[in-house]
Amino acid sequence: MSTNERAIRALKEILQRPGNDVCADCGALDPGWGSCSLGVFICLDCSGIHRNIPEICKVKSLRLSHWEDQEVQFMAEHGNELMKAKYEADVPVYYYKPTHKDCQVLREQWIRAKYERKEFSKPGKSLTYESETREGTLMKRGRDNGQFLSRRFVLSEREGNLKYYTKYDVRFCLNCSPFKIIILRSWKQMLHIKDTHTKKTPACFDNNKDFQTEGFKKRWFTLDQRRLMYFKDPLDAFAKGEVFLGNNDNHYSASAGLPSGTSCNGAWQYGITIETPERSFLFTCETESDQQEWLKHFKNVMNTQMSPQDYTMEALLRHRH
Repeated sequence: MSTNERAIRALKEILQRPGNDVCADCGALDPGWGSCSLGVFICLDCSGIHRNIPEICKVKSLRLSHWEDQEVQFMAEHGNELMKAKYEADVPVYYYKPTHKDCQVLREQWIRAKYERKEFSKPGKSLTYESETREGTLMKRGRDNGQFLSRRFVLSEREGNLKYYTKYDVRFCLNCSPFKIIILRSWKQMLHIKDTHTKKTPACFDNNKDFQTEGFKKRWFTLDQRRLMYFKDPLDAFAKGEVFLGNNDNHYSASAGLPSGTSCNGAWQYGITIETPERSFLFTCETESDQQEWLKHFKNVMNTQMSPQDYTMEALLRHRH
């Protein structure tokens, strides 16, 4: 048996230890790569991100690469559980940890925060995004042509808004609700939504064609105060639509389950029904815990009395639709 064959066999044994059977960064099953500089086992997608940080990450395939004896020993002495205790020692409760189902942008920022900036290694460390203001450059997608352009953004907790600049003047100001866990966490949550309206088919743009009922579609959701907005893609600049969540006394409600006879999509079996004065909205979640978390936040909003500004927003959205 060659030296590398012995190394690969040893790595397979190390993979059987608790925590090493999933990617250290996104939780994907059966990781096929390892970082011999950090001592963690990772999936193919995350290995590509690690490879883009060569000053701290050196990745190798567990099956195809040549492993030195000291590298195998290093992996044996560390592993996912030990490195998680080091690099995720103090992750804020509101910080969203991406999974293998999330886009690469989210996973890359998570990986860089852990290993490159070491934001969570020291308890009590001051984080830049916990200050009252945050300023920096982001790529923003244009509304008309979809092209991403560099823009300077300023987020102010005191003013409650997010401004961005093209040159020296404010180009746009987005009012922000107070920072809440639901806004940060739900932004990358995915649900299925079913449109219960019967809509005319758009074929040939003939409004007199037959009617049909739409099925469930995957959409990304964010809850901003009373506005439940959904997006086709998590990086979309503008919502495809939104649902206003009023007060229970005004005939708004949220409950678990779907109306009798409604069929779900595949594994997404945990339904939610939102009733508004105009119509019903049906959603399905992938897990029961997701269902209960969404219901909790929906009911919290609906149990809160509406302000004059809320009534104005409700009237505006009704007028749009």
